[in-house]
Amino acid sequence: MSKYSNIQAVPLSLQVFLANDSYDHNSDPTVISVTSLIKPVRQLILSSRLNHDESSVDLTQMVASRLGTAIHDGIENSWSKYKEAMTVLGYPQKVIDRVVINKPVDQVTEEDFPIYFEQRTERKVGKYTVSGKFDFVENGMVEDFKTTSTFTFMNGKNDEKYRLQLSIYRWLNPKMITDDRGAIQFIFTDWSAIKAQSDPKYPQSRIQRKYFDLLSLTETSNYITKKIRDIEFYFNTAESSIPECSDDELWRSDPVFKYYKDPTKTVRSTKNFDNKQDAYTHLAIMKVGTVIEKPGSVTSCRYCSAFSLCTQKDRLIASGELTV
Repeated sequence: MSKYSNIQAVPLSLQVFLANDSYDHNSDPTVISVTSLIKPVRQLILSSRLNHDESSVDLTQMVASRLGTAIHDGIENSWSKYKEAMTVLGYPQKVIDRVVINKPVDQVTEEDFPIYFEQRTERKVGKYTVSGKFDFVENGMVEDFKTTSTFTFMNGKNDEKYRLQLSIYRWLNPKMITDDRGAIQFIFTDWSAIKAQSDPKYPQSRIQRKYFDLLSLTETSNYITKKIRDIEFYFNTAESSIPECSDDELWRSDPVFKYYKDPTKTVRSTKNFDNKQDAYTHLAIMKVGTVIEKPGSVTSCRYCSAFSLCTQKDRLIASGELTV
């Protein structure tokens, strides 16, 4: 059971909300959830070495998670009265009558419009069990709800993780999830109508759907097999032997190429470039100075549960690539 601190003096009314964990966790170390499986091997293994009995989490750190859970629960509860809602929304009665909720796959007929939500499925892979609970499946297409920032949507750093997550759900439920595409339903916590009007690249609605082409069942199986093999191999090895997180896993930004007119004064660059070619073209035109490549910054470490045990993050902090 998690221990909580209350440094920010959250009132009792919200303390209970933030400390209430309704998720169906499984403490069996041989059971790996889908959301854990798509994490970097380094994060997954080091997190398992934390002494959770001696650690505590401040209640304010639970806000994002609890809001997400509350929205998930609200969506699921709303479907208990789907007939009334669909009638108000203007759906024809003949369409409403076709909807069936969580009907066993082998009992679904051609006339049915099957809807599934919050179904947990497990599948054995060697000594491990992969366990996953999707959010929603509509007529064969899997959907997942993400309560998040517009920045997360726009920078796309999590897109590959989303694709893997949806693909593994299909691998767990191949008869229920039959569409080759899946969707993430983004519900933005910081959406701005003013920004939407001024920036066409900004989400144009508080709710945005994004489709992903799923991996084939064979590709997904290969990914899972390799990931579990890596977990088994490195699980009891020294921290220094565990593969470091890749640039993609670190959410590393693009490098910056800094031009300095006076090579002896590199405190502040004369001009910055997004790519090496432009920077060196400028250097050739100026015929004086130097170009220094500054690696892109990383950000995912700030949100990693294994932060305290990881020496890779220490090196990134020392180099200036990670700021905390």
